[in-house]
Amino acid sequence: MMKYNRILLKLSGEALLGKNSYGIDNDRLVVYAEEIKEIHKQGVEIAIVVGGGNIFRGLSGSKDGIDRVQADYMGMLATVINGLALQNALENIDIPTRLQSAIKMESIAEPFIKRKATRHLEKGRVVIFASGTGNPYFTTDSAAVLRAIEINADVILKGTRVDGIYNEDPEKNKEAIKFDDISFEDTISKGLKIMDTTAFTLSKENKLPIIVFDMNRKGNLTKVIMGEKIGTKVSS
Repeated sequence: MMKYNRILLKLSGEALLGKNSYGIDNDRLVVYAEEIKEIHKQGVEIAIVVGGGNIFRGLSGSKDGIDRVQADYMGMLATVINGLALQNALENIDIPTRLQSAIKMESIAEPFIKRKATRHLEKGRVVIFASGTGNPYFTTDSAAVLRAIEINADVILKGTRVDGIYNEDPEKNKEAIKFDDISFEDTISKGLKIMDTTAFTLSKENKLPIIVFDMNRKGNLTKVIMGEKIGTKVSS
């Protein structure tokens, strides 16, 4: 039995780097597509928000002298490139998809329409949301939470390269302590950085749980959907 029927999977742009230092690692895309296919076969309704940091990050661009608004729009376009790549990888293994963009670009993506997105999910299509929220100054984390609320997702799954939330960076301190479950309040009081403040607050106010897990470990996505104790769950 699946614990979650409708999910929002958040993938960072960096997750698509794989072994590369820039751009998209096709081998990594294929692995992710296969993981998504496993839960799709179980009837889980899947929406995905993907970042663009593997190609261009708006905040970094603004620090290099690019106007912040322009830089953020450039970052949004990077998420469209990633969305197209992920769509292709999924359709190559016969998973029906729809790419929806918060910025209109009719030649390659549908505009985001809540009712249409929900209908696609009900028909078994994987919906990929690109262009963030369509507004500068908002991250793809904020877009992920916003879209999850709009489509009435049961949970936000944040796929990362670490196996959960720790009190310190586990890549720097091997003695770091992992949390299996933690409340929104404790996360704030401990100063743990899971998502940006806007995204995290929005999730907290709407009582939408977040599970942070290692997306790079084979089978983890299915285990999370089954309700196994994988990663860290943040809830009220």
